[in-house]
Amino acid sequence: MLTAVVRSWPFALGCLSLVALGGCGLGCGCGGVATTPVDSASLEDVAALIDARAPAPDGGGAPSDVAPDGPDLVARRPYRMKVPGGYDGTAAVPLLVLFHGYGGTGMSQDSYFRLSALADARTFLLATPDGTVDSSGRRFWSATDACCNFAGAPVDDVAYFNAIVDDAQSRYKVDGKRIFVVGFSNGGFMAHRLACDAAPRIAGIVSLAGAAWQDGTRCAPSEAVAVLQVHGQADATVLYAGGRFSASTPPYPGAVETVTGWAERNRCGSALTPTGATLDLDTALAGAETDVARFEGCAAGAAVELWTIRNGAHVPVLGAHWAPAIYDFLSAHPKR
Repeated sequence: MLTAVVRSWPFALGCLSLVALGGCGLGCGCGGVATTPVDSASLEDVAALIDARAPAPDGGGAPSDVAPDGPDLVARRPYRMKVPGGYDGTAAVPLLVLFHGYGGTGMSQDSYFRLSALADARTFLLATPDGTVDSSGRRFWSATDACCNFAGAPVDDVAYFNAIVDDAQSRYKVDGKRIFVVGFSNGGFMAHRLACDAAPRIAGIVSLAGAAWQDGTRCAPSEAVAVLQVHGQADATVLYAGGRFSASTPPYPGAVETVTGWAERNRCGSALTPTGATLDLDTALAGAETDVARFEGCAAGAAVELWTIRNGAHVPVLGAHWAPAIYDFLSAHPKR
């Protein structure tokens, strides 16, 4: 059952409108809207969007519909909840919170990742919130300094995540040892941010084409969190090797640097080791194009892995293996 929580946004056209314009913005997951997700946003395109959205000297440019976060956060920022068909309220079930890419919506991201069908098959709750609309009409998450609250709006998305979890726990039997976060692009940055700032609540995260803080001192989780970073080597929007979106924005680390930071926090071994395993995640690329590497010996049952999509773009054409593969990783690493 979709949207069993009676707190839902009106249907948003965000990703559809971008497809109609011939492309996706930074991290807009358009799968399910178009047969092949459009991947036309280059780093230069993103920089132009950021520069065009820079706050005016008088402090203007912040979204007009953003209120300071507070106790009624979920009431002011509703979210959708997919309740699996097998849920009857007698047993606690996992909760997965999905964060869309910049310019997307929770609905479009779920269509791209196909997690609702898996929620029915594996019996977990799936929350699909929407980010805040910025001055260009695109939804964003205030994740790290690099991405993607480019106008500096007064938005606390860590508080919003905590409010979603609190609300879900008040309505459903949630397994507190199996609360997971999955994000794409800007949503992937948000997944890393939450692993830093909400570690006691989160068992594991998956980030597709996201990154952590460049300044590792800004991430000090109080507990170990399992981390899976998935990234295309040919990503021209969020660069595999790291970079910045414009000259005026702070840098973000590359995929290897991101997982190395998490290996240190989770007290793993020092070497990122190829496992020899390969996965077929991107149907636009021939064969099993994704290489699996991990750090061994992590503390408290946590894990840190990097799945590298060889020649993969920012918006891979995800096939049927994607959703089960990432959920297998998450479900294997509950809180201890």
